[in-house]
Amino acid sequence: MPRNLPPVRPEQFFSTVNPTVFTASAIIVTAFVLFGVLAPATAGEVFGGLHAFITEYLGWIYLLAVTAFLAFLVYLLFSRYGRIRLGQPEDRPRFGLAAWFAMLFSAGMGIGLVFWSVAEPILHFQSPPAGDGGTPEAARQAMIYTFFHWGLHAWAVYVVLGLSVAYFSYRHRLPLTIRSIFYPLLGDRVYGPIGHLIDILAVFGTLFGLATSLGFGAMQLNTGLNLLIGLPVSQWSQVGIIATITMVAVLSVISGLDRGLKWLSVFNLALALLLLLFVLALGPTLFLIRFLLDATGGYLQQLIELSLSTDPMGGSEWQKGWTIFYWGWWIAWSPFVGIFIARISHGRTIREFIIGVLMMPTAFVLVWMATFGGTALEIALGEGGDGIAAAVAEDTTVALYATLEQLPLAGITSALATLLIATYFVTSSDSGTHVVDALISRGSKRSPRRQRVIWGITEGMVAATLLVVGGADALDSLQTASITAGLPVAVILAFACINLQRALQREYRVEGVEPPWG
Repeated sequence: MPRNLPPVRPEQFFSTVNPTVFTASAIIVTAFVLFGVLAPATAGEVFGGLHAFITEYLGWIYLLAVTAFLAFLVYLLFSRYGRIRLGQPEDRPRFGLAAWFAMLFSAGMGIGLVFWSVAEPILHFQSPPAGDGGTPEAARQAMIYTFFHWGLHAWAVYVVLGLSVAYFSYRHRLPLTIRSIFYPLLGDRVYGPIGHLIDILAVFGTLFGLATSLGFGAMQLNTGLNLLIGLPVSQWSQVGIIATITMVAVLSVISGLDRGLKWLSVFNLALALLLLLFVLALGPTLFLIRFLLDATGGYLQQLIELSLSTDPMGGSEWQKGWTIFYWGWWIAWSPFVGIFIARISHGRTIREFIIGVLMMPTAFVLVWMATFGGTALEIALGEGGDGIAAAVAEDTTVALYATLEQLPLAGITSALATLLIATYFVTSSDSGTHVVDALISRGSKRSPRRQRVIWGITEGMVAATLLVVGGADALDSLQTASITAGLPVAVILAFACINLQRALQREYRVEGVEPPWG
């Protein structure tokens, strides 16, 4: 049986903190931040060189691993284990379907979709890995590449970790941390140094992933506010944006999952749907519907080929800069997103979890990318295309706004997009705070509110410090460091698949145990 955790005393400051994980994480985070802000060029060279080595010689591991994760989940979806509940047989979901989907989507990649929905297809359209750019075929293939990077494979990484954490935490009453995945292999040793190391790695990836996203997101928000209200584009404007986002996120954290984050996420999803319908109605509607169907067919047809393509003849420079970068980023981001999704998924079945976190978000991503990216590509192929292409090439933060300016009611849609970016950043910061608090607090879901407030403020301070002292170079170097950390996380995910499969087999065949399905 799992070892009992120490009792929680909410009246004590940091009453639930694991001192080893907290101290080691604080030292590592401080050291990396100082390195990034005091010597951003050197940090960029060091992290860039390490990342270049990994992508050059070990990139095939990322490709094979992420493809294997997707295959494993498809197997589980149709297997006899699909009806096993993430909890006890009588447990039922805490959140309704709409709220659950809104929260998991906001944490998973909501903000990235807004940022890259136009920029990535246009960049692929201009510079495809093969063939000439600027052609109708290049436009079609650009959307297929975008679907590939943001679709099934990306969400599969999150599902593997989230499903494993949820199963071992709710089914076997282990702490809601990544170390629990290894309990079948290590037993009570997961509470020792190995478990500490796993959680420290997760804290590192979560904090720096959020900090870099906050920094880059502040730049995009600054661009949007400059276009809307004339806010100067400067580092101090961006620091003010980070401070505002952090303040709202902290208020949401104080409100808890059931009020603050839940309703913010539902608002995000409603706002995203409203913006989506606006663009569908005001843009080239018939073209977008046909483009969505055509690109989806191409994506499904090329799925296996793209999944295992290493381009050994061409040197794979495009692949290293895009596909392997994305796979490393999704893997490095998975501890944060996976644990958060696990936290809000108590009571769901394995099949519900896979459909809700793999299939539904992918379907939404395809529609979203085809709508915004397809609108930009249609404009780029016709008159005025040079304007959008040139704007994206010069500054990716203006890609979405440059597209919306070509449509009617540009002022309204640009304002909606800016509000959506801001609220997505609030929910990302909020959900990240809950995850960091759980990792440092032995998986506790009853830690003092002031503790979560401190983690939320820390995220904002790290982002603001990097932005002011080191600028974009510091953010780039820390982002590269986070992605490099994806390699050991990929190993953790592989063990998650193995341990989950063994645990499911054992549970299914042990006689005298109550059937795990309701």
